[in-house]
This record gives sequence, structure tokens and C-alpha cells, in this order.
Amino acid sequence: MEQQSLEHLDSFRNLARKIKSYHEAIGLLHWDLRTGAPKKGVPTRSETIGMLSTEAFKLQTSVEMKTYLDTLTNPEVLKQLEDTDRRLVEDCKKEYDRSQSVPPEKVQAYTVLTAKSETAWEDAKHNSDFDGFSPYLTEIVKLKQEFIDYWGVKNTRYDTLLDMYEPDLTVEKVDAVFARLKARLVPLQEKINASENKPNTEFLNQLFDTEQQEKFSLFILEQMGYDFDAGRLDESVHPFATGLNPGDVRITTNYLQDDVTSAVFSSLHEGGHALYEQNIDESLAGTLLAEGTSMGIHESQSRLWENMIGRSRPFWTRYYKDLQQHFPQLSEVALEDFYRAINRVESSLIRIEADELTYNLHIIIRYEIEKMLFNEGLEVKDLPETWNAKYKEYLGIVPPNDGLGVLQDVHWSGGDFGYFASYSLGNMYAAQILHTLRKEMPEFDTHIAEGNLIPIKEWLTDKIYRYGKSRTPSELILAVTGEELNPDYLADYLEAKYTEIYKL
Repeated sequence: MEQQSLEHLDSFRNLARKIKSYHEAIGLLHWDLRTGAPKKGVPTRSETIGMLSTEAFKLQTSVEMKTYLDTLTNPEVLKQLEDTDRRLVEDCKKEYDRSQSVPPEKVQAYTVLTAKSETAWEDAKHNSDFDGFSPYLTEIVKLKQEFIDYWGVKNTRYDTLLDMYEPDLTVEKVDAVFARLKARLVPLQEKINASENKPNTEFLNQLFDTEQQEKFSLFILEQMGYDFDAGRLDESVHPFATGLNPGDVRITTNYLQDDVTSAVFSSLHEGGHALYEQNIDESLAGTLLAEGTSMGIHESQSRLWENMIGRSRPFWTRYYKDLQQHFPQLSEVALEDFYRAINRVESSLIRIEADELTYNLHIIIRYEIEKMLFNEGLEVKDLPETWNAKYKEYLGIVPPNDGLGVLQDVHWSGGDFGYFASYSLGNMYAAQILHTLRKEMPEFDTHIAEGNLIPIKEWLTDKIYRYGKSRTPSELILAVTGEELNPDYLADYLEAKYTEIYKL
């Protein structure tokens, strides 16, 4: 490689590291906003986040970045780069091409708005006050539509947003996958609804001490290999994970006094995200590749740990006695009854508390509403009515208020349109990965039943976690499983599981 290219590569790495440092600082400020920052500090904190985000954006779209990318994306130079450097260059080039036409002042206005909006959403959700939140959301959607014009419309406007979270994902692909999934899951749900062998869940409807919930959540996170020297568990209105760097990956959960399962499964879910980020190879630390390769792959790990491990019979064979020690009111409830209760299938209002089967319907509802917002002209003021109509159509229930309906998720307050499809993609990826994992680790269930979760974490680290963003989602799923995304694995998994539970 010629001398100028080498110099540009070193300078490019330094610039990318500087951008990553900004992202880490911004991530820490966001985490603080959502875990107890004083309300009176929100306006100034939001302005600070906006300013730092704008500086990072300016670096990402700078003349300096363009100069380095022009040199390093030359085909003769690119093929001489190490795999990690080549992936970093390609990733930065895609981001540069997408963002270089966006005015920095628009980025700053948007970032300040979403920082304030997330705090406003917390109050709106608590008070079921959509009208109070609507002005924020209206402005977010307006700016997002402007950004789509700057970025360039793909096949549809909504395709542009999907690509932000799952590279090359399109409405056409999602529609096809969801249709294939619904064709198998809807008949399964009908069989379950008609079954007389429904689990008893009454014993879950009692009060559970929140301090004990926290202790049990910490215990389970430790068991699955979450490194508390590289992270921490806090409480927030909506559980989330923040990966600042592999040595600092923080998670939150939410403790509900009348629902012991909510914190347990949200801790497992966010713990799955955290294991991914904590176990990215050290060689990627400090680079823009030290993060999950896509939200779909990221969600595959949270859903794998939460459901396919955390809701399995072997898992509770090992950990149910520990749960009973924390909550003596469960001491007379048999393991099998508890297992069936936590895997009940029923229409419910809240996405994060939905069963594995109907969860995908919650996602399809949000996906269809987002398509309507960006492709079909749905107005923000009409969201509650549309939301309620979709819930009645797909789940046969109508939210009694907007706090339990259209305001339940944090995502739109942060402008994360296009994100929700990743959850169902994550379910599909997870089932496909699980199929391979079981083949390569025949003792999988035995490990779980013995509380030996570390070999599973190590297998996932070797196959997925360590690569961070250095492999694309399609490259990764193909390398791990030998085939592209296949929704049949999820349908197979759900049919087998619920046929046994409901004795279909």
C-alpha cells in the first residue's frame, strides 16, 4: 500500500475513534436522563446532548472524512486492507453517503427535541395524556420525513427507515416474512384458544416485594455471565441496555409489585443485549464496529435469553427453588404449574409482557402503523384511534387508556421509527440460531437444567458476539446456521412448545 494511503488509514482510524468517543459521552448522558436525572436539568442536558451529537455528525460528514474515504474506497486500496479496516471504511462510507446532505442544524434540533421528548413521554405515559405528548411526536415525525428526503427515498419512504436498523431490509421483505409467519401462527393461536387445557395463572396475581425482585434479577444476571465489573443494573420506566464500550454495558429493568415475571424476563432480555456488547472482541474496542451488527441480530440475543432459555422447562427446573426462596408465596405452587403459567398464551395489552406467540402480533401492529405514518399519510393525532382499532382486529382487545395503548413504548419518543420489525426478526434469527446451537451442543438442555449457562454464552460469543459489527447480519446468520433468514424455524419452535403445553 502506498505511503499516502497508509497515512490516510491511520488518520481515518483516529477520526473514527474520536467519533466513537463522542457517541460514548452522548450514550452516558442519555442513560442518566432515563435513570433519575433531575427534571429541572432536562432542558440544559438535552441541549448538551444536541450539541455533542451535532459535533459527532460534523466529524462524520466532514471534508476530512471525505478525503480519507475517497482514498480508502479506491478498489485497489480497499482490497489491501485488513478485514476489520475494510468493514470500518465501508460502514463509514455508507453513513457518510446517507448523511452528508443533512444540515447539521437539523441534526441538533432533532437531537434536542428527542431528548426532551423522552422525558415528556414518561409523564404522558404515567398520566395517559396523549394530547400532551402529541406536539413532540408531531414534530419528530415531521423532521423524520425531512431526513428521509435528505437521505434519499428507497423503494418507499419507510424502507429508508427500516434500513437504519437492519441493512437492506425492505417493506417487501418484511411483508413476505410476516405473511409467512402469520400463516402458521394464526391457526396455532386458534387451536390454543379452543383448548380446554389452559394454565392456571391466579397465583401470579399477588404482591411481590420489589427488593426481592431486584435481588433475584441480580442473581440471574450473574448466572448467565453478565459481568458486573463491566456493567450495572438500574431501574427505569422502560427497560433498556446501553453499550458505552465493552467494558461498560449498563442495563435497566422495571419492578412491578403485582407482577414478579416482568422484572425477571426484562432482566433476562436486557442481559442478552448486554452479553452481546460485553463480549465484543477487544480488537474492536474504541472503533465504530464495537456494537451489534443490527437491531435484528441484537434482538435475537435478548429474545434467545429471555424466552428460549428463560421460559424453558430446564431453566426453571434449576431456578424455581431460588425464586420460591425469594417469594415464599410461591412455595405451594408446583414447578409444572409455574412453567405453564409463564408460558400462557392470551391476548394482552402490553408488548413487553406478551407471550412468545402473540408478541409477534404486537410487532405487526406497530409495523403497520409506522408504514401508515410514513407511506400513507396517517397523522399523529389519529394514532390512538388507529392503535385501538388494530388491537381490536389482531388481539380482540381495546386499551382502556392511552397509557396502556399508544403511549406504552418509549421508541417513538426517541424517533426510533423502523425499529419494531427488528423484534420479530430477532425472534426468527433466535429460533434459527437455537436450531444450530442444539445440533452443535447436544447437552444444551442439560447445561441449563444444571445452571451451567456459561458454555452457552461462550458458544454465542464465538459465533456472534465477538464479531461486533465487523460482519453484516446476512453474513453472520449464514456463517452460524448455513442459510439465510428462515421464519419456519420460529414457527416450528412455537408449534412444538405450545402443542406440548396446551396438549393440542
